[in-house]
Amino acid sequence: MRRAAAVGAVALLALAAVAATSAEETSGAGREPGERTVPDFLGLGLWRVFTRLDRRTRLDVHDVSGRDRRVLWPSRWQVCTQYPAAGTDLDRRTTVMIGVVRRGETCPPRVRTARR
Repeated sequence: MRRAAAVGAVALLALAAVAATSAEETSGAGREPGERTVPDFLGLGLWRVFTRLDRRTRLDVHDVSGRDRRVLWPSRWQVCTQYPAAGTDLDRRTTVMIGVVRRGETCPPRVRTARR
């Protein structure tokens, strides 16, 4: 009985997440349902990037610390740079490029002054 309740609760949460995602995609002042814009990710955790972007969006994530590390656990990284800038319209051909460093590290000065 407990297992069935747990499975039901998980299914309900999944449906709520899907509904929230579709409501987020279709909301916006004067926007058509298919149009999307890039949110502002600077300073946020990398996990937020994955949860806020549509699953069909092309994403390029790389370490900007200069150490060329692999980005494996999104919850351990924070965003230093993003391209295109926040508010830019997204379409099928746009690739969002995110530059990250490990949590607790500061963004390198050369990256902070570069185009975001």
